[in-house]
Amino acid sequence: MKISGWPKASSMSKKLVVIPAHNEAETIREVTTRALRHADVSVTDDGSTDKTAAILRDIALECDQGKYPCKLHIITHPSATHIPLGIQDGLIFGWRAGYDLVVTMDAGLSHDPDALPQFFNHNPGIDIVIGSRRNTQNVPLYRKAVSAMARMVVNYSLTDSYFDLPGPGIRDCTSGYRRYSRRACELIAKASLKSKAFDFHMEALALCYRAGMKVEEIPISYIFSNSSFNKTVLSQAIKFGLHLMMTKNRSSI
Repeated sequence: MKISGWPKASSMSKKLVVIPAHNEAETIREVTTRALRHADVSVTDDGSTDKTAAILRDIALECDQGKYPCKLHIITHPSATHIPLGIQDGLIFGWRAGYDLVVTMDAGLSHDPDALPQFFNHNPGIDIVIGSRRNTQNVPLYRKAVSAMARMVVNYSLTDSYFDLPGPGIRDCTSGYRRYSRRACELIAKASLKSKAFDFHMEALALCYRAGMKVEEIPISYIFSNSSFNKTVLSQAIKFGLHLMMTKNRSSI
């Protein structure tokens, strides 16, 4: 892993946006520059083989020249490690650099960067603020079904009682557009993650909730663009969901 950037959060901003990216040359400039209007940005280039890295270097130079009000930090993975480590490395950076609030979002413009103020302006005492996908576009039926099943599994796994099926009633357990507090970043940064792909969002939520942290949701719009979701990813998610249920009464995962 190669890290470039600066050692500490800028004095004017304690807010960070973390974006994992793998071969996102078509959208990485737009999502990064729009996010830079609202906060410092850390992009994890997760083994991209297209022009993603070159585009990020250009944006970093533009930041140095004062084109944007905030700073860009780049983490480079020589080969693809997938979503969990891509996000975790960004959270590690945010925690070590002294950021108070860190928002994670997609590199493919499924998440609207202009919604970032909603996350940063929400109650700072909440540890995880989930962007709950209410207004959605182009989401395939199978993705809706997977999200619904994940919601039931995660909510059930977050309670001590075997008879409390709805659990805390979190509506969107798999949304990757969410805000983490500093202590949530620290917890996830230090964790030995078991998730392999999109199940990271389930694991991060469970880690924080079981540690007694506060979770709230805010409504967001979501546009389905592309997906690396496949049978292998689905199988991993099912295995992790079963693991969550088996560890139902534990504080750890």
